[in-house]
Amino acid sequence: MELPAVMHVEKTERQISELMSQISAGEIRLPELQRDYVWKPPHVAKLVDSLYRGYPLGSLLFWQTDSDPARRSMAVKAPQHAAMRAPLYLLDGQQRLTSLHRVFTDQRDAQVVFHVGEQRFQNQSATTRADARWVKVYDLVSPDSSMLGILRGLLDAGLELDEREIERRITRVRNLGERSFHLEILKDFPYEEIAEIFVRVNSAGRRLNTLDLATATLSSRRRGTLRQLEAEADRWREMGFGGIDVNFLSRAFTGAVLGRGLSAWSHGKLAGATDAQLDDGWETVRTGLARLIPLLRDTLGVTRSDVLPSMIALIPLVVLLGERPADRLDEQTTDGILYWLLVAMATSRYSGSTDTLLGRDIQAAREADPVRALLGRLLIHQGRPRVTAETLSGRTKDGRHAFLALLAVRRRGARDWWHGTELLSPNLPHAMAQHRLHPTRALASRHRPLAAELANHVFVSMESAAALSAAASTADHLAELGTPALSAHCIPTDPELHGPERVEDFLAARRAELAGAINDLLDHFEPEWVGRFPDAGGSGGPTLTAVHYGSAWDPGVLRFVAAGPGLEWSGVTDAGELDAAISAVVDTRVASDIEIAGQSVPVDVAVEGDAVTVAIGPYDVTGPADLWRRVLEDRRRSARAPGRMPDTVHTPWNGERAPLDLAVCR
Repeated sequence: MELPAVMHVEKTERQISELMSQISAGEIRLPELQRDYVWKPPHVAKLVDSLYRGYPLGSLLFWQTDSDPARRSMAVKAPQHAAMRAPLYLLDGQQRLTSLHRVFTDQRDAQVVFHVGEQRFQNQSATTRADARWVKVYDLVSPDSSMLGILRGLLDAGLELDEREIERRITRVRNLGERSFHLEILKDFPYEEIAEIFVRVNSAGRRLNTLDLATATLSSRRRGTLRQLEAEADRWREMGFGGIDVNFLSRAFTGAVLGRGLSAWSHGKLAGATDAQLDDGWETVRTGLARLIPLLRDTLGVTRSDVLPSMIALIPLVVLLGERPADRLDEQTTDGILYWLLVAMATSRYSGSTDTLLGRDIQAAREADPVRALLGRLLIHQGRPRVTAETLSGRTKDGRHAFLALLAVRRRGARDWWHGTELLSPNLPHAMAQHRLHPTRALASRHRPLAAELANHVFVSMESAAALSAAASTADHLAELGTPALSAHCIPTDPELHGPERVEDFLAARRAELAGAINDLLDHFEPEWVGRFPDAGGSGGPTLTAVHYGSAWDPGVLRFVAAGPGLEWSGVTDAGELDAAISAVVDTRVASDIEIAGQSVPVDVAVEGDAVTVAIGPYDVTGPADLWRRVLEDRRRSARAPGRMPDTVHTPWNGERAPLDLAVCR
């Protein structure tokens, strides 16, 4: 990229009121590479509080150009007419300026109020509306407001302050528009260089994540990319797949171009991609989705995306289907693709180390026999995934097991009790509920924690849920439904089990029924060659145990032992370091490393939520942070003396790792 002979950077100051007027007049705009407005109302209230207290505001970075670059709309109420003077394109400061404009124009979700007595700001609520001591900031900064009327209202509310002090405080808020921002305006810079500046500015302080930076780079390299992403997202949202949003499409686009997950260097590699590579990547995404979604909808019965535990798991399949010839898929390949998806969901494939695993799976999707390669990444040869009643014990209605249970009962012919339609049918209202069969209030105190279990929930419409809630008792309602309707939903048909006093027996029976239905679902799509392998979790399946060896004066170590068909591994790690690493990764959202069996291995946290994955020998062990802490504490309480630890050979694990749920570790 050739640099301009002179780099023109104008430095100036402008009052907030002038900047607000420029936004309203369309004289401040967003270039296409900008991200969405993401601030929540509490952030906005804190910004106004900082203005009031005279805290530094930071600077704003703009770009001024004679060209007409692609742009996106600001999240404000402002006319879209042509600007009267040369527009400025906002590169850094979007969240602050957008927030202030929303407050100064009284947008509904940006109504910040000021407690004059306590000099405190917060968002409007029913409580603040009922208390005259809270004044809306908009009412103070609006030129049409009567300061005298506001002052009288505060005095009438019994505010115990001197009248002059009240006037000083509300005047200080009224004058917030006189605060100034420092501006730097870049002139005579080409769009490509502006994009590089945007990425560098926003990556230096980790204010944008890797997905934001990748999206910005794609937009800078390919004019109109963001509009394409938004149009594609709109198309799928209208079909019920709102999870295929701009973020998902950007991640899939990047994966198709780079053949890997996101990293801190993704935007640099995207910047070096050729135009042909970018065009091919986008075509892969569009074609792959056009082939995958009908497969999910027509064969698996997934008619909308909100039931999917992970959208990322779709990306390898998008690449696989987007790059294969347009030949009709044979039944074995179709089933194998869906089987991989079900197993990936069942094993929480992308709950941790997301982008590392995504890179491996995209590579597998591009091999000559992609289905076998993808299943090989899941280490199916070490054990076929099976679900048992014990697996479902304690599981709640959220997560992968609920998804599998929904598909399993649907396959068994479960219908909505009110509408009589198939579950997930496009004719069924979208407001489908997971409703409790036994409400908490109907259970004895010792049984109430069981109400949250997945086995106590049924997938029905809101109308069916209302009818169940209105019934005199669960037993009476189930009796009215009849045996076929209950069997399809894996609900025990024995009326002796339907009373609240038998809830433990009821849930035990339903867990067994659901586990059998889920295994039937997996078996239906399982490729023939997979059936030769042993079941995971059974007597011959792989296992992982952890034993703590330590004492009151020695924090000690954890000794892990993995065993299974053709598998034998053991390793030791410092117990205190593992505990600290898990806490650190949850707090900072940045992966770290610890040493296990003399090998440095990653400790990672999920993109969303707090699921932590630790690479332990042949497994990527994943579980919520609080479960990790409970497991470590349990092991610590049952620690054995250090002298009792068997001799352990520290053998680094250099092969592929299989996903393993922390809950099944012993």
